[in-house]
Amino acid sequence: MKKSIVWLASYPKSGNTWTRVFLANYFLNTKEPLSINQVHRFGTGDSIPKMYQMVAGRQIDTNDLHLTLSLHEKVLRGIVANDADVNIVKTHNTRVPVFGYDLAPEKYSKSAIYIVRNPLDMLLSYAKHYGQTHEHTVTCLNSHDNGSSPDKTSVWQFHGTWSDHIKSWTENVPFPVLTLRYEDLLENPHEFFAQTVRFFGAPVDEERLDRAIQFSSFKELRKQEDDTGFVEKSPKTDKFFGKGTAGHWRDELDPALVKQIRQRHKKMMKKYGYYSE
Repeated sequence: MKKSIVWLASYPKSGNTWTRVFLANYFLNTKEPLSINQVHRFGTGDSIPKMYQMVAGRQIDTNDLHLTLSLHEKVLRGIVANDADVNIVKTHNTRVPVFGYDLAPEKYSKSAIYIVRNPLDMLLSYAKHYGQTHEHTVTCLNSHDNGSSPDKTSVWQFHGTWSDHIKSWTENVPFPVLTLRYEDLLENPHEFFAQTVRFFGAPVDEERLDRAIQFSSFKELRKQEDDTGFVEKSPKTDKFFGKGTAGHWRDELDPALVKQIRQRHKKMMKKYGYYSE
């Protein structure tokens, strides 16, 4: 089997889906915005319950943690079995083995795009997505055991701490990784989304780039979600797509929680330009 998986990886609510929508609009060369509910035509995810049912050959209880983990590699094997040169796979899992299971095996992995976002902004979106308080979300981001339990859209996912997740995908990785900041994609989408296109070894067509950026704007994504809903929306929140801005933690996050995050993740925040004295 080919090493064909290009991982689109991030901690939850860091811009993963946004980037996937851009890539779909660019590479499918759409003349109208691609429906957000058709993005599955361009890549897949490693946490879709139906895929676990398919490889098991029967209905399974996705609450069964170890059964789900035991099927994870079969899901990946099923993805690469199409013998394509590239299979884009979205993941929020850490690259650290979980209960002995490797969630991003080198033998299937071609490369990865990793998106990092300021944890102070990210935790606001994370809390809303999972229907929990800011205080509880800070505890999650600081916990090595952090993950998300199954629901109708996803099986178990394993995140770990914010810092450890980034480290797992950006340090000592046995395949190429393009690391992008969410904030850079917001501020200069032409430069940084173009990097994602080149990462696939494809030339950048400026007209297609402009169109794909427009078609994946947060204004367009929110409009589509208002009109048609979004199949990937968490059942614990009203909307999947938020403001698509940076820095709103300054107005919305308790300074005591800001201090906790900065103390726990100072080294990684400094590395990515999110920490100021």
